[in-house]
Amino acid sequence: MSAVQRWRQSLESLALPPELVASAPESPWGFAVSLFDRLADEAMTGQTPSRRAATALLGDGGAVLDVGCGGGAASMPLVPLARRVIGVDESAVMLEAFAARADRLGVAHLEVLGRWPDVAEAAPPVDVAVCHHVLYNVADLAPFVRALSAAASRGVVVEQTATHPLAWLVPLWRRLHGLERPPGPTIDDLLPALGELGIEPQVARWSQASPWQAGVGDVVAFVRRRLCLTADRDDDVRSALATEGVPATREMTTVWWQAV
Repeated sequence: MSAVQRWRQSLESLALPPELVASAPESPWGFAVSLFDRLADEAMTGQTPSRRAATALLGDGGAVLDVGCGGGAASMPLVPLARRVIGVDESAVMLEAFAARADRLGVAHLEVLGRWPDVAEAAPPVDVAVCHHVLYNVADLAPFVRALSAAASRGVVVEQTATHPLAWLVPLWRRLHGLERPPGPTIDDLLPALGELGIEPQVARWSQASPWQAGVGDVVAFVRRRLCLTADRDDDVRSALATEGVPATREMTTVWWQAV
């Protein structure tokens, strides 16, 4: 089995039991816009390997494509070097937050609603493409990555956690549902898959504070939603979190490559 196939298989193994999803009070997928806004706020003042890699690729400036843009944490810190930002997201609400931040920064912007690479033709060519915390949601890796590379004349910057971002929920699934869940793929599964696609990227490994350290209320609501629980289980969630803990830090990886 190829590395690309293993990537797909590992992600598909994370599918939730259909009966659990059917009984959930709300969709277990997605994030609150407030979380993405907070992450974008924090990104504006931080210097990370991802920001430095994108800055280096931009050189004297240009247009930036942000795929899975959320509130713009990947692209907005590049302004004013980024003279135009194009955000792609499946959520219209996220795109509204992206556009509002671009307006506040006074940068030209365009929003494209839909799934990448299905909407790739609606996004104009750019100098640099950035894609943060998206690939763990992409089972069909080849067309996604190839479209990223094709969209950017100078290069691509991808940021991912070193392990699947929901791997820390495994003991909570066990405690609150009695289910053994797989941890999902890691960055060490992604890199050989990229290699099979003809991409030999540069890689930087680093760490940062966990986004869940900022608000216990946020993490309780997040766990409840992800685990398909009702609000009356919040005390059980708090107890499980007190026992299992919330990650204080997360290991990160920046992966970037130049256009060829």
